[in-house]
Amino acid sequence: MSDIEIARKATMKPISEVAEKLHIPESAIIAYGKTKAKIDPEYLSSLSDRPDGKLILVTAITPTPAGEGKTTTSVGLTDGLSRIGKKSIVCLREPSLGPCFGMKGGAAGGGYAQVVPMEDINLHFTGDFHAIGAAHNLLSALLDNHIHWGNSLEIDARRVQWKRVIDMNDRALRNITCGLGGPGNGFPRQDGYDITVASEIMAIFCLANDLEDLKARLNKIVVAYTRDHTPILASEIKGIGAMAVLLKDALAPNLVQTLENNPAIIHGGPFANIAHGCNSVIATKAGLKMADYVITEAGFGADLGAEKFFNIKCRSAGLHPDAAVIVATVRALKMHGRVGKDALGDENVEAVHEGCSNLVRHIENVKSFGVPVVVAINRFVTDTDAEIAMIKKVAEANGVNAVECTHWSDGGAGTEELAHEVVALVDSGHANFAPLYADEMPIWDKVKTIATRLYRADDVIADQKIRDQIQNLQDAGYGHFPVCIAKSQYSFSTDPNLKGAPDNHVMAVREVRLSAGAGFIVVVCGDIMTMPGLPRVPAANNIDIDESGEVVGLF
Repeated sequence: MSDIEIARKATMKPISEVAEKLHIPESAIIAYGKTKAKIDPEYLSSLSDRPDGKLILVTAITPTPAGEGKTTTSVGLTDGLSRIGKKSIVCLREPSLGPCFGMKGGAAGGGYAQVVPMEDINLHFTGDFHAIGAAHNLLSALLDNHIHWGNSLEIDARRVQWKRVIDMNDRALRNITCGLGGPGNGFPRQDGYDITVASEIMAIFCLANDLEDLKARLNKIVVAYTRDHTPILASEIKGIGAMAVLLKDALAPNLVQTLENNPAIIHGGPFANIAHGCNSVIATKAGLKMADYVITEAGFGADLGAEKFFNIKCRSAGLHPDAAVIVATVRALKMHGRVGKDALGDENVEAVHEGCSNLVRHIENVKSFGVPVVVAINRFVTDTDAEIAMIKKVAEANGVNAVECTHWSDGGAGTEELAHEVVALVDSGHANFAPLYADEMPIWDKVKTIATRLYRADDVIADQKIRDQIQNLQDAGYGHFPVCIAKSQYSFSTDPNLKGAPDNHVMAVREVRLSAGAGFIVVVCGDIMTMPGLPRVPAANNIDIDESGEVVGLF
């Protein structure tokens, strides 16, 4: 059966019964139908005196077209922990409509390790992304309106930084000219669109602790510059209160359930390149107050996702992860061992061994943050026992256990061994988390630290213009910000074709962007798009609603 067919056959419990597992009173549940709800922020604030549960990050090896399965493993592990008697919850990002209608289809897990209602989660859900897009575009409208009515701030229209957003893949909107049609329509200027998940407001939304913190961060957004390069802040455009009103209800985290009726919070969804690629701080902190084990994930492989989770999200929110799970598949490791996609079904223990160089580097990198690690082998039906044994052997040689998991086909029953291993890791007390670099380290040195220690680059290079821009940010008081590296997710290097564990490469910085409200500096290396395009045959071509009103073709 397809994922959507499995999800449709699931027996979902009323969301109030799912909430009871976390001892959430019915008065604190804001229902969106029978099977999804928001949790009242006032109730969450009343939990501040409770001790925190344990935080487990699910990350992965470097992504390949063969697939790894972080979300599926996150859901499966949560169900596995519940099966062994642990009070657990999974905290995930909300899917974007762009990828759903583009290449990926749905993004709510897979097989028998899914969160439901699958169609709702993948489509409009509770409207959070619409609220974020509306708040973002309100600021865009206010900015152009200010320029139209006299421009008292002396904004240089050539230096407007704030694009518009839409939650869709639409390459035709990457670069536009707005304000055409005469004096009544404003001043013509070049502009463009990003996808909503790349919005700085999305990053702010996911890093804010509460509404007050959200408003404070919104105030700090740099939207434009004057002719003499003086920054113009969103607070000077005077729409922060209205933006907060649009975002107020969205700030409440969303409660749904797994196929095995265990609680799941799905909230926020920042880009994993141009932003930090993690669910909201509000959701994670809520989970820690309500459950003994909180499973969360970060976008892409551990070199990007886990690094940003540790250096940006955990630093900002004061989180201290207790363990990490690195997801690997035999198929993906074969690709890192230079096997073509058409030969992945053939046994090739040697290629698995060669590809494990990628796994080993991720293990070393995650350990460098002081977080103990277990490897989850997401098993496919074509994998052989010899190939699985090779991964376990390599992992053991590097001081970690590798556990075979069959959650896609068996649900929580297929992750019970992994659940026991995670509990043992957490109980060992070996976690001694610390970010990779100190706040006071200069911006350039932060970039170089990540490139040389995690990516194993020999050096970092940049044009003098980029170096001057970084120094200007340092001098302007942003030097304490963490850096958010935007590069290819398909390699440790900036070249997506370099698989395995490349070294002796050089990382070239192409662009630097300030996300003052989110509180980090984006360092762009290579070609990174903030507005994807649709493929030749979009997933949207196969999505429909049948005569009975059921969605078909969604993953």
